[in-house]
Amino acid sequence: MGCLFALLAGVAPRVALVLVWIFSDLVDRAFDGLLIPLLGLIVFPYATLFYVLAWAPVIGVSGWGWAFVVLGFIFDIGHWVGGGSAGRQRIATA
Repeated sequence: MGCLFALLAGVAPRVALVLVWIFSDLVDRAFDGLLIPLLGLIVFPYATLFYVLAWAPVIGVSGWGWAFVVLGFIFDIGHWVGGGSAGRQRIATA
């Protein structure tokens, strides 16, 4: 089951984050309110998902957890930049 979730998270991080939010309490434990995880779901889904998975109850996120959150942020920026350049190429060829 973990491998299927990892594949889903790689292809569709928003769907994976919503499934984690619905079927577990990890998002509620990692965040106090509703606004921050909702904004993370919309703007930075990889970083938010990695933060939720790396969060520990007593210490929060530390060490390698922050490395994965930064990696998720880099993935999110890559998706934003890649989507923009692909859109410009489609417009240029039309």
